[in-house]
Amino acid sequence: MDRRPGVSVRLKLTLSYAGFLMIAGVLLLGAVWVFLLRYVPDRAMLKNPDDRPDGVFPIRSVLLDVFAPRAAAVLVFLLFFGLLGGWILAGRMLAPLTRIADATRTATKGSLSHRIRLPGRKDEFRELADAFDAMLARLEAHVAEQQRFAANASHELRTPLAVSKALLDVARADPDQDPGEVIDRLHAVNTRAIDLTEALLLLSHADQRSFTREHVDLSLLAEEAIETLLPLAEKRGVTFETSGDITPTLGSHALLLQLTTNLVHNAIVHNLPEQGTVWVDTGARPDTVALTVENTGEKLTPQQASTLTERFQRGTERVHTDHAGVGLGLAIVKTITHAHDGTLTLTPRPDGGIRITVELPAAASGAG
Repeated sequence: MDRRPGVSVRLKLTLSYAGFLMIAGVLLLGAVWVFLLRYVPDRAMLKNPDDRPDGVFPIRSVLLDVFAPRAAAVLVFLLFFGLLGGWILAGRMLAPLTRIADATRTATKGSLSHRIRLPGRKDEFRELADAFDAMLARLEAHVAEQQRFAANASHELRTPLAVSKALLDVARADPDQDPGEVIDRLHAVNTRAIDLTEALLLLSHADQRSFTREHVDLSLLAEEAIETLLPLAEKRGVTFETSGDITPTLGSHALLLQLTTNLVHNAIVHNLPEQGTVWVDTGARPDTVALTVENTGEKLTPQQASTLTERFQRGTERVHTDHAGVGLGLAIVKTITHAHDGTLTLTPRPDGGIRITVELPAAASGAG
């Protein structure tokens, strides 16, 4: 925003300090006049020499002649002292703002690694500097994450396009090749690209939190997700065990259904080759509701479990199955959870598999 040049804050504070000091001096001199000089007689009075050795009282006009020049000199000194002292004090007081402004200008140029780190005890300026440093840290982490995400997304989108081009080149070079096979492979590659694009759009929608919050029951969403994915579970020999209570929360029905579906789908696909089990449980606490999805499967370390919510992170089984997905399933779960002010916990099971718990704020009882 373009602004016209104006008086600096330092000069304004300096003039304010000097002005208040001058007002205080004038009030002090006024108090001297009101409470002292006004009681001095304006005419000479003779006293008995035996009562007072000097014999004559000073009169008001004489005192004013003596007092006025010195009072004026004091006011001039106060003005000079107020301007000089105010300028120095204002500079010291505004020094932290200068550092904050310099850091802001540095950040606007694209350098987010700079920090103010203002020393000293806690006050308003240091609270502002600490908040600005925290904002820069979050912004730097967010930008780095977005850059990694953009790089991964570009790579993932380039792969199906490159495969499609290769299939078309092969079909053009070999006219005798069965077109049905090429069409089937192109369809599979195109479906994967569409799934990836839809997942990216869903992530963007959840990140922006541009959704309407309504009353949602996680237990009903879990039932719907299980019913939808039951054919896939039967095909892979996975059985469900469900339990839980009504779990009311506030959020987007579509996003929370996607979250629940992703968790159940992940539990089915990353399970034992046969005789696998998925446990789905919902529970209500005083202030939160929880959805827990647990499955059998290969053993995972805590370090491996902590990476599963990274975008485009895949385990070995994800790449070699027909339901490999696009590597965004649990990343979408994490984003949707955070968009609903919830927490996501991944805990490896000692016997293999993983337990994933989503906790969300509970809806107020009786609210409609």
